[in-house]
Amino acid sequence: MSVTNMNVPETVKATDDCAVREVLDLVGDKWSVLIVVLLGRRTHRFSELHRAIEGISQRMLTLTLRALARDGLITRTPHATVPPRVDYELTDLGRTLLDPLTALDTWANTHREEIRAARRRHDQAS
Repeated sequence: MSVTNMNVPETVKATDDCAVREVLDLVGDKWSVLIVVLLGRRTHRFSELHRAIEGISQRMLTLTLRALARDGLITRTPHATVPPRVDYELTDLGRTLLDPLTALDTWANTHREEIRAARRRHDQAS
């Protein structure tokens, strides 16, 4: 679908019901996309995710995993072992995010230098 064919009103209020805004709120934070991508590769334990995502605190990882589970993108499977173990994996719904995220990653890597150059030109002109 081209942008010109999208059903976008002339004016948009921040309170308007917008599916894209809702999804961006869901995965547009600093950590959610990284978690979805990692879980797209395989099931991970909490400690594996914590080690794999540089800079995320345990609290933020916990909050992000809860939000992704609430939205139906991941499942949390506790195991009655000593020490306790919890596995996280993408749901079928979560897996549907992998193609759009891959497309976004491709676009970002393709246009990264153009964007950086545009920023430099803008900053120099300001």
